[in-house]
Amino acid sequence: MPSTAPRTESAYINLRASREVKALIERAASLTGATVSSFISLTMFEASSRIVNQLEQITLSQEAFKAFADACGNPPEPSPPVIKAACWPSQPATV
Repeated sequence: MPSTAPRTESAYINLRASREVKALIERAASLTGATVSSFISLTMFEASSRIVNQLEQITLSQEAFKAFADACGNPPEPSPPVIKAACWPSQPATV
């Protein structure tokens, strides 16, 4: 099983699983020619990377991106509540 996970100093992870889950992991690792440890490490790295990317990145359509860029380039004047929130608590708001 080719590894795409970065090679760094190893760290210990303890995993509890049912007998059925353990058997399936061992079977999958064997079928891919990997050790159980490397199979778990690689699949969890891939799944974790996918989850982090999905939840930390925002994907916009071209239309939505244009609206966002236009709003950034020409923002509306802040309302009094926004000014108050931006100033609190470091300084009193002047509205």
